[in-house]
Formats: sequence, C-alpha cells, structure tokens
Amino acid sequence: MEILAQYGFHLVLFAAFVGFVMAYGVGANDVANAMGTSVGSKALTIKQAIIIAAIFEFTGAFFAGGEVTSTIRSGIIDAKVFAEIPELLAYGMIAALIAAGTWLLVATYFGWPVSTTHSIVGAIIGFGAVGVGMDAVHWDEVGGIVGSWVVTPVLSGILAFLIFMSAQKLIFDTENPLVAAKKYVPFYMVFAAFIMAFVTISKGLKHVGIKLSTQDGLLLCVAIAVTVGVIGKIAINMVKIDPDADKEMHFTNVEKIFGILMIFTACCMAFAHGSNDVANAIGPLAAVVGVIQSGGQVLDKVSLSWWILPLGAIGIVIGLMTFGARVIETIGSNITHLTPSRGFAAEIAAASTVVIASGLGLPISTTQTLVGAVLGVGMARGIAALNLSVIRNIFVSWVVTLPIGAVLSIIFFYIIKGVMGML
Repeated sequence: MEILAQYGFHLVLFAAFVGFVMAYGVGANDVANAMGTSVGSKALTIKQAIIIAAIFEFTGAFFAGGEVTSTIRSGIIDAKVFAEIPELLAYGMIAALIAAGTWLLVATYFGWPVSTTHSIVGAIIGFGAVGVGMDAVHWDEVGGIVGSWVVTPVLSGILAFLIFMSAQKLIFDTENPLVAAKKYVPFYMVFAAFIMAFVTISKGLKHVGIKLSTQDGLLLCVAIAVTVGVIGKIAINMVKIDPDADKEMHFTNVEKIFGILMIFTACCMAFAHGSNDVANAIGPLAAVVGVIQSGGQVLDKVSLSWWILPLGAIGIVIGLMTFGARVIETIGSNITHLTPSRGFAAEIAAASTVVIASGLGLPISTTQTLVGAVLGVGMARGIAALNLSVIRNIFVSWVVTLPIGAVLSIIFFYIIKGVMGML
C-alpha cells in the first residue's frame, strides 16, 4: 500500500508507456489481419490500406473498445487474491505488457503473424500463476477464452465458405456475371454496413454519452446499411464496361466491382479489429491505473480514465503506419491466392465474427479468425489452393506465443518486484 502511495504516479507513467508499446505492437502485427486480404487481393495498395486502417482502427478502438477491456483486466485472474498485496497486481500487469509487447515486436520484425490476444493472456496467466499462485488464475475463464480460439476460426471459416459460395452461385456461375454482380453486390454492402453500424451503436456510443433504445438503435443501423447500399449501387453503376466483351472479361469486371466492395469491408475489418484488440493493450493498463487511483483497493470494476482508450488507439495507428507492412505482406500473399471476391468473403466473415465476439466481451484472436476465414475461402476452391507450409508455420506461431508470453512475463515480474523492493 505504502509503495503505491509513494510511487503510484511513476508506476502509472511507466504503465502508460509500456501500454503504448503494447498498442504499437498490436498495430504493427495484428492489423495485418485486418488489411492483409485487401492488399493481397490487389483491391488496395499497402499505402491505401494503411490510411484506411489508421482511420477505422482508431474509430473502433475509441468508440467500441471498452467492452472487451473488462475481460482482459479482471476476467483472467482473481482480483481478490491481490486485496492484501495490490502492488503485485500493478507489477504483474506492467510485466505482462512488457512481455507481450516485446514478443510482438520481435515477431513483427521477422514477419510472423502472431496473436496479440495469446500474447497478453499468456503473460497475465504467467505472472498470476507463478508470481502469486495458481489460485490467482480463473482457469474456467481461461478455458472459455481458449475455447473461443477454436470456435471463432471455425465460425469465420464457415461464414467465409458460405459467403464465397453464395457469390459463386449468384454471380460467377450465371450467364451474365456482370449484370448479376450489379444486382447482388449492393446487398453484400448492406450486410457489411449493418454489422459495422450495430457494434458502433450498441457498444460504442455509450462511451461518448449517447444512449439509444434497442429499437431506435436497430432502426438507425438499418438506415445506415440501406444508405451504404444505395451509395454502393451508384458507385457500381459507374464502373465502365464493354458490352461486347467475352465472359472472361466479364469476370474481370466483376472483380473490379468486388474491389469497390473490398474497400468497404476493409473499413469494417479495421473497425472490428480496433474494437476488440485495443483491449490487449489497455486492459492491463486500466488495472494498474484503477488500483493506484483507488488507493490500493482492488475493485472488480473500474471506470476507464479518459486518456486510456485514446492512448491505445493512437499506439495502434502509429505501429501500423511505421512497422505494419511486413506482416501485411505475409498475410496478404502467402496463405492462398486472393482475388477481390475471395478477399471480400474472408474479410466480411472475419469482421462479422470479431464484431460478434467483441459485443459478447470475448477476447478472441483476430489472427485465428482471419486465417480461419481465408482457409474457408481456400477450401471452397480445393485444398490445392492453400499454401500448407505457410499455414503450418502460422499454426506453430500460435502454439508458441502463449507460453513465450507467460515465460517473459514471469521474468519481468520478478525484475520489477526486485527493483521496487530496493526503493
């Protein structure tokens, strides 16, 4: 207690710094999962993708990022264990941020798409179980989180498979694919817009003091979705085509239309990613700030300080802009060959899954969600369409990330504890 009162301000400053570093790592590594399909399908250049991601990652993190934060902050370890020793909670959360941030930067340097969620959850489990005691960890909660890592890629894979097959049946297998695309693509845009609007209105607006009833919220979502559909219809009709072109050229023109749609789904995925994964950086930071501001009390729930969400959002954007291109190229080019229509199916399926999970407060891995979606699209075309060696390497990175996060966290926890003990 005394050490928190004496050095609380310094601990908050240090926690804010390492929280920013963690957010930087999230932006550098994990945002590739949001934008990789767009870049890989050639719907967007890397520069365009970074600009779009910067805007929508920040918006998602700032307006809809608070829901999952509570799970990361207090759902993995038992806060009551720290009632008599609150300083250990602060040390541990700082150690978890250093551990996860370090691993993300190393992985990004080598172009490995790893899970930021695995990193921080493993780090929190590490310091909680070894630094304090096995009883400190909510193992049932951890089991649920691990279960979601299995369920979400399966769910996103199934959604991507169904969306891709629907596009195949409704558009590509018809006599006139271009006419069919102009007819059906706006409906895909409506679907994507509704998802994005729903999470913003239902989970995000309350953070800025705007509260709507469920009915009003749904009506507003529908209105936004319809508006986007109309705008999309107008944009699609502006695509120039040669009416005398052969069917192969029609396919090319259809992909151009899906390219327009990919820009919108890239926005959806960036927004969804920001809303879910900013928690990996600000959840532990919120725990440190909460225990210090309360004078050493370990509360089940604390309100987020006004500066925490913007700090995480800005960190994600800077990480993406300065260091994100490496993993974007890995995700976009190496798993399977993507066209705009295939990338769209994967991206909107992954966005839907992430938004649903974020609304439920599940800290899922967008890495696994997107890879599951890309696999779903690839499986629709046959196993030969997948680069199995790359997929194997990605799976290995998933397996090692959680234990690496745990081990690094334990090391940093004891270093911080030792340093503070000497003060």
